[in-house]
Amino acid sequence: MTALVGFSSSFAVVIAGLRAVGATERQAASGLLTICVLMGAAAIVFSLRHRMPISIAWSTPGAALLVSVGAGRTHSGHGGASGYREAVGAFAVAGLLIAVTGYSRTLTRWIAAIPAPISAAMLAGVIGPICLESAQAAVHLPRLALPAVAVWAILGRFAKRWSVPAALAAAFIGLALDPSTRGHLDGGLLPTLTTVTPRFDLGTLISLAIPLYLVTMASQNLAGIAVMRSYGYEPPIREVLMGTGTGSILAAPFGGIPINFAAITAALAASPDSHRDPRRRWIAATTAGGLYILLGLGAATATALLIAAPPLLIEGVAGLALLPALGGSLTTALTDTRHREAATATFVTTASGITVAGIGAPFWGLLVGLALLTLSASKPEPRP
Repeated sequence: MTALVGFSSSFAVVIAGLRAVGATERQAASGLLTICVLMGAAAIVFSLRHRMPISIAWSTPGAALLVSVGAGRTHSGHGGASGYREAVGAFAVAGLLIAVTGYSRTLTRWIAAIPAPISAAMLAGVIGPICLESAQAAVHLPRLALPAVAVWAILGRFAKRWSVPAALAAAFIGLALDPSTRGHLDGGLLPTLTTVTPRFDLGTLISLAIPLYLVTMASQNLAGIAVMRSYGYEPPIREVLMGTGTGSILAAPFGGIPINFAAITAALAASPDSHRDPRRRWIAATTAGGLYILLGLGAATATALLIAAPPLLIEGVAGLALLPALGGSLTTALTDTRHREAATATFVTTASGITVAGIGAPFWGLLVGLALLTLSASKPEPRP
């Protein structure tokens, strides 16, 4: 269940993100295959080595970031093959930063020191526009989108874990019955690896690599560590960060986005639902790792199905998958009244999609939020 939910609930976001930064169909399939194999192997190695349910996942917030940043870079003339090479360079640098964080306790403390409302507001700004596509798809593609939304809403009441996979299945069934998409699934459906030479562009590194590193650390790694600790485990944090960071560097030329501690699916393997004895739960994470590798072999088929679909439909289904993350992020961002104004400014700036000096909105959103927090902290107290 951990592998099936983790894969089916967000692989559409990964494909949409890779396509947004200029990947071809084959390159997107290669990226999905690479990260499935990598995170499956990492979960097996870490779980067996430490006898803990250490679940590894791709960075879903990072994939959502690719969608938003990729759209902005296309509009500014940085899309296509060149833009994809620049994005691959950013994947590698983000992986390097994660690995360096594993070596440095100081960097880990710095990331943890970013106020949770600000990092949550940045994440909400990244995924908010994608979630809006669900409503757009329902209006502009009602035959395909409305059945998927209905399945998602109904299963959300009775089997929430399966609501997004079932919605995606409903969308695929609609595509199969739609005459306009027939004939688009021709070609090889066997997985193939493609490589590109990374290009390191300063603007892309600032607008993509740094935000990708920050959202992966704050929204995935720190959250995943917290989940494991909540079930009584003390994971080997530095080893996992160094391992996943190094693996992400190696995967980047094949189109792989960074991998990290799983957050949501980590609870499936680490909870009593997997086994009553905490010492036996590592088996669940190990089994999930093996299944991730098998699911990766279907990456070409999954990608071909998504490419055959209207982009708005896939972004709409991806928006359904990200709705819980958006709700949680907004709650974290706005609950603390002391940080509410700065968090709101972070959210608005990030969601705006602006690009200034070749640098995307997530970086500016984080900068605006931290600047407002600094100003409010330096504000003199009113005299009685």
